Amino acid sequence: MTFRQAAWDEPSIWDLAPARKASAPPTIPGIPDRLRRKEAARWPELSELEVVRHYTRLSQMNFGIDTAPYALGSCTMKYNPKVSEMLARRPGAAGLHPYQPEATVQGALELAWRLERLLAKVTGLSEVSLQAAAGAHGEWAALLMVRAYFRDRAELERRTEVLLPDTAHGTNPASAMMAGFTTREIASKDGCVDLAALRSAVGEHTACFMLTNPNTAGLFESDILEIAETVHGAGGMLYYDGANLNAILGITHPGRMGFDVAHLNLHKTFATPHGGGGPGAGVLAAGEALAPYLPVPRIAKDGRTFRFDYDRPKSIGKIKTAYGNFGLDLRAYAFALTHGEEGLQHVARRAVLNSNYLALRMGESLPRPFRRLVKHEFLLSGAPLKARGVRTLDLAKRLLDEGVHAPTVYFPSLVEEALMIELPETESKRELDQYIAAFARAVADSPEHLRAAPRSLAVGRIDEVQAAREPRLSWKDLRAAAAKVETPGPVGPAP
Repeated sequence: MTFRQAAWDEPSIWDLAPARKASAPPTIPGIPDRLRRKEAARWPELSELEVVRHYTRLSQMNFGIDTAPYALGSCTMKYNPKVSEMLARRPGAAGLHPYQPEATVQGALELAWRLERLLAKVTGLSEVSLQAAAGAHGEWAALLMVRAYFRDRAELERRTEVLLPDTAHGTNPASAMMAGFTTREIASKDGCVDLAALRSAVGEHTACFMLTNPNTAGLFESDILEIAETVHGAGGMLYYDGANLNAILGITHPGRMGFDVAHLNLHKTFATPHGGGGPGAGVLAAGEALAPYLPVPRIAKDGRTFRFDYDRPKSIGKIKTAYGNFGLDLRAYAFALTHGEEGLQHVARRAVLNSNYLALRMGESLPRPFRRLVKHEFLLSGAPLKARGVRTLDLAKRLLDEGVHAPTVYFPSLVEEALMIELPETESKRELDQYIAAFARAVADSPEHLRAAPRSLAVGRIDEVQAAREPRLSWKDLRAAAAKVETPGPVGPAP
């Protein structure tokens, strides 16, 4: 039994701790009666040592990038440098308030202004806004810009359709629908956009074609110039989903490929924190045609002074209460300056090298649907596992027993039993070899073990439907769930 199991087999401290006796809540002047507690909160009576051990054990049950690699395809889960974290936690940065007077945040405004120009160079597009809160937010805002552009040209009534490849990220069609467009899927051919299918689909109703390059299969769309010419020839706009920019960083850029507007994920490319439900950054970049429609405010420089500029008559307006997320902007800027131009190019080259090395070696365990060279990520098919009575999901759970994170599974849908794998440039060859070995062991394991996995973690195979319908979100939920169990047993947090 591992320490992680032993820690979990103990009863929860919230169940063992006697609750503090309820008493009348304290009277605090100025709080309306409707907002006052009717009775005092019932806090468990615990020693500091008990609390420290409880949360330390929980941290040991968690998986993080500081623990082992994340092989999540399409997500680029790279290491977050500690120097960037320290800079973002300095009082001068962490203590800022979004509504401070502009005169008191000149340094922050200058940093954001400089980052915008750096990202304009990275994307090859003329203007950049840091305002969007996340990638999907940036997608939606970009499509609102496209909508406003066609409204100004009196074409909006007929420009109602957004085209999407069948490898598109799931947020792309959702963003298009939220922006008021209908969507049409374009088929792939050998993992890339079928140019003939695209040519037959574009027309007077086309507002935009949303595309990722390299795409979700990890392949570079080699027909990108013809794709851009086809879309622009029909009067439409070309949108760049920047989720996979890590593969081409400093080597080429969306502007060179003919894209009109793009969003970037700072967490995927510039090593800011990713996931956990925290704040994000979905940077917007636009070429000359769409730049006037970027959201307000914009950061303007007057001599040596920086200010927010709301005088943008064609802007789609404000899409977020505060301007961007300064903590993430600071981390991204530090990452970019630390690497420099040549270093950012090395990031892309190393990411592509890692991906091709993994694809070659892991392709010995499961088939690769596309055999040519890949960029940042690649696809495997778990279809052969079905002959043994197991599925890709079982393999993913079995990998957790190896102490590594599972890759993305069942996406994109054009590959049967798909696994999408990416270990970015921050992973060493030693880590890659360990992941390859773990993967080979998992694939070769018995069907019984695969279907029963994971067996070494605090939480085993769960009923995901029930977990979604009846989540346990507080210690009260745990106590209520434990009371329903006739035979006493370990009580844990929600899966």
